Amino acid sequence: MGEIRATDVVTAACDALVAGLDSPALRILAACTRAEADYDVPDLLPPALDELGLTLHPAGSVAGQEAAARALAARMLAGELTPRELTFMIHQRFGHELPLAERLANLDDDYDVLEYGGRTQAQVDADVTAEALRLAQHLV
Repeated sequence: MGEIRATDVVTAACDALVAGLDSPALRILAACTRAEADYDVPDLLPPALDELGLTLHPAGSVAGQEAAARALAARMLAGELTPRELTFMIHQRFGHELPLAERLANLDDDYDVLEYGGRTQAQVDADVTAEALRLAQHLV
């Protein structure tokens, strides 16, 4: 999603090792220094994820954008984002161009016209939550 620094990826690799995950590439990734992280993480992350059986979508790919939208929805459901923040981030990042998340972009527009429409913020929040659940559960 491009929201995390390379040093945070290294920290996550260390945390994964402590939690019991292990692979040669994960150990190499975890061994990066802060000075090396910005340069080395882009090359080290794909093999580490591959060894762990995790998917790394190419930057800018539709699959990557859909995974990012689902991750943002999961963050909202976990209480890390408000429904309004989720729709704003989706709308800002993808506009109305990502079919999977277009409903959330439309709901962001609904927030913008609350004072003129017949809906309350609670109603829009409920619709956002339902849509976030749909995305997080990988339903189309």
